[in-house]
Amino acid sequence: MTLEELVGTNSTDKKMETVSQALEELLVAAQRQDCLTVGVYESAKLMNVDPDSVVLCLLATDEEDEDDIALQIHFTLLQAFCCDNDINILRVSGMRRLSKLLGEDTDDSNGNEPRDLHCILVTNPPVQPLQCQALQDVSSFCEESRCRNQWVPCLELQDG
Repeated sequence: MTLEELVGTNSTDKKMETVSQALEELLVAAQRQDCLTVGVYESAKLMNVDPDSVVLCLLATDEEDEDDIALQIHFTLLQAFCCDNDINILRVSGMRRLSKLLGEDTDDSNGNEPRDLHCILVTNPPVQPLQCQALQDVSSFCEESRCRNQWVPCLELQDG
Protein backbone atom coordinates (compact mmCIF):
# COMPACT_ATOMS: atom_id res chain seq x y z
CA MET A 1 0.00 0.00 0.00
CA THR A 2 1.34 3.42 -0.95
CA LEU A 3 1.43 6.40 1.35
CA GLU A 4 -1.29 8.11 -0.70
CA GLU A 5 -3.58 5.09 -0.34
CA LEU A 6 -2.92 4.91 3.39
CA VAL A 7 -3.58 8.62 3.97
CA GLY A 8 -6.65 8.54 1.70
CA THR A 9 -8.10 5.54 3.53
CA ASN A 10 -7.45 7.12 6.91
CA SER A 11 -9.11 10.39 5.94
CA THR A 12 -12.12 8.55 4.46
CA ASP A 13 -12.52 6.51 7.67
CA LYS A 14 -12.27 9.70 9.73
CA LYS A 15 -14.86 11.43 7.52
CA MET A 16 -17.28 8.49 7.86
CA GLU A 17 -16.83 8.50 11.63
CA THR A 18 -17.52 12.25 11.75
CA VAL A 19 -20.64 11.90 9.61
CA SER A 20 -21.85 8.95 11.73
CA GLN A 21 -21.49 11.08 14.87
CA ALA A 22 -23.29 13.98 13.17
CA LEU A 23 -26.11 11.62 12.15
CA GLU A 24 -26.47 10.37 15.71
CA GLU A 25 -26.61 13.96 17.02
CA LEU A 26 -29.16 14.86 14.35
CA LEU A 27 -31.43 11.93 15.19
CA VAL A 28 -31.39 12.73 18.91
CA ALA A 29 -32.05 16.45 18.28
CA ALA A 30 -34.82 15.70 15.76
CA GLN A 31 -36.50 13.27 18.14
CA ARG A 32 -36.34 15.83 20.94
CA GLN A 33 -38.08 18.36 18.67
CA ASP A 34 -40.62 15.82 17.40
CA CYS A 35 -39.19 15.97 13.87
CA LEU A 36 -38.87 12.21 13.26
CA THR A 37 -41.22 9.93 11.39
CA VAL A 38 -40.48 6.27 12.05
CA GLY A 39 -41.60 3.31 9.95
CA VAL A 40 -41.75 2.42 6.27
CA TYR A 41 -45.51 2.97 5.89
CA GLU A 42 -45.60 6.08 8.09
CA SER A 43 -42.74 7.55 6.07
CA ALA A 44 -44.39 6.79 2.74
CA LYS A 45 -47.61 8.45 3.95
CA LEU A 46 -45.79 11.60 5.08
CA MET A 47 -43.77 11.89 1.87
CA ASN A 48 -46.98 11.59 -0.14
CA VAL A 49 -48.67 14.37 1.85
CA ASP A 50 -45.76 16.77 2.56
CA PRO A 51 -42.52 15.87 0.76
CA ASP A 52 -41.16 19.43 1.13
CA SER A 53 -40.88 19.05 4.90
CA VAL A 54 -38.55 16.03 4.62
CA VAL A 55 -34.81 16.83 4.78
CA LEU A 56 -33.41 13.31 5.23
CA CYS A 57 -34.57 9.76 4.58
CA LEU A 58 -32.70 7.11 6.53
CA LEU A 59 -32.98 3.51 5.31
CA ALA A 60 -31.67 1.16 7.98
CA THR A 61 -30.87 -2.54 7.65
CA ASP A 62 -28.62 -5.18 9.06
CA GLU A 63 -27.34 -8.31 7.34
CA GLU A 64 -30.42 -10.35 8.27
CA ASP A 65 -32.62 -7.82 6.41
CA GLU A 66 -30.75 -8.15 3.10
CA ASP A 67 -32.89 -11.15 2.06
CA ASP A 68 -36.20 -9.41 2.89
CA ILE A 69 -37.51 -8.86 -0.65
CA ALA A 70 -40.53 -6.81 0.45
CA LEU A 71 -38.31 -4.45 2.44
CA GLN A 72 -35.90 -4.06 -0.49
CA ILE A 73 -38.82 -3.21 -2.80
CA HIS A 74 -40.03 -0.58 -0.32
CA PHE A 75 -36.50 0.84 -0.16
CA THR A 76 -36.27 1.02 -3.96
CA LEU A 77 -39.56 2.93 -4.16
CA LEU A 78 -38.58 5.26 -1.31
CA GLN A 79 -35.18 5.93 -2.90
CA ALA A 80 -36.80 6.76 -6.25
CA PHE A 81 -39.25 9.13 -4.58
CA CYS A 82 -36.44 10.82 -2.64
CA CYS A 83 -34.33 11.27 -5.78
CA ASP A 84 -37.30 12.77 -7.64
CA ASN A 85 -37.98 15.20 -4.78
CA ASP A 86 -34.38 16.16 -3.91
CA ILE A 87 -34.52 14.52 -0.48
CA ASN A 88 -31.19 13.40 0.98
CA ILE A 89 -30.97 9.62 1.48
CA LEU A 90 -28.65 7.55 3.65
CA ARG A 91 -28.43 3.76 3.99
CA VAL A 92 -27.40 2.81 7.49
CA SER A 93 -26.38 -0.43 9.13
CA GLY A 94 -26.34 -0.84 12.88
CA MET A 95 -29.96 -1.32 13.89
CA ARG A 96 -29.03 -2.03 17.52
CA ARG A 97 -27.24 1.33 17.81
CA LEU A 98 -30.14 3.08 16.10
CA SER A 99 -32.53 1.49 18.55
CA LYS A 100 -30.42 2.68 21.50
CA LEU A 101 -30.19 6.22 20.12
CA LEU A 102 -33.95 6.49 19.78
CA GLY A 103 -34.61 4.92 23.17
CA GLU A 104 -36.38 1.91 21.72
CA ASP A 105 -36.99 -0.87 24.21
CA THR A 106 -36.41 -4.12 22.36
CA ASP A 107 -37.84 -6.13 25.26
CA ASP A 108 -41.09 -4.30 25.90
CA SER A 109 -42.67 -5.74 29.03
CA ASN A 110 -46.11 -4.52 27.92
CA GLY A 111 -46.04 -6.81 24.91
CA ASN A 112 -45.99 -3.89 22.45
CA GLU A 113 -44.28 -4.34 19.10
CA PRO A 114 -41.11 -2.27 18.76
CA ARG A 115 -41.32 0.51 16.17
CA ASP A 116 -40.16 -0.28 12.62
CA LEU A 117 -36.80 1.50 12.43
CA HIS A 118 -36.09 0.46 8.83
CA CYS A 119 -37.13 3.88 7.54
CA ILE A 120 -36.77 7.14 9.45
CA LEU A 121 -37.53 10.59 8.10
CA VAL A 122 -36.13 13.78 9.54
CA THR A 123 -38.53 16.65 8.89
CA ASN A 124 -37.83 20.33 9.09
CA PRO A 125 -41.01 22.24 9.87
CA PRO A 126 -41.13 25.80 8.52
CA VAL A 127 -42.49 27.17 11.81
CA GLN A 128 -39.55 26.15 13.99
CA PRO A 129 -36.85 24.72 11.70
CA LEU A 130 -34.09 22.45 12.93
CA GLN A 131 -31.01 24.62 13.20
CA CYS A 132 -28.09 22.34 13.92
CA GLN A 133 -24.61 21.77 12.59
CA ALA A 134 -25.29 18.02 12.47
CA LEU A 135 -28.01 18.48 9.82
CA GLN A 136 -25.63 20.61 7.74
CA ASP A 137 -22.84 18.02 8.08
CA VAL A 138 -25.07 15.11 7.04
CA SER A 139 -26.56 17.13 4.15
CA SER A 140 -23.07 18.08 2.95
CA PHE A 141 -22.00 14.43 3.05
CA CYS A 142 -25.03 13.42 0.97
CA GLU A 143 -24.35 16.21 -1.53
CA GLU A 144 -20.65 15.27 -1.82
CA SER A 145 -21.66 11.64 -2.37
CA ARG A 146 -24.06 12.62 -5.17
CA CYS A 147 -21.23 14.59 -6.82
CA ARG A 148 -19.28 11.31 -6.88
CA ASN A 149 -22.33 9.54 -8.41
CA GLN A 150 -23.06 7.71 -5.18
CA TRP A 151 -26.75 8.51 -4.90
CA VAL A 152 -27.41 6.51 -1.75
CA PRO A 153 -24.35 6.67 0.50
CA CYS A 154 -23.94 4.06 3.24
CA LEU A 155 -22.89 4.55 6.85
CA GLU A 156 -22.29 2.09 9.63
CA LEU A 157 -23.38 3.07 13.12
CA GLN A 158 -21.04 1.64 15.74
CA ASP A 159 -22.37 0.23 18.99
CA GLY A 160 -20.91 2.52 21.57
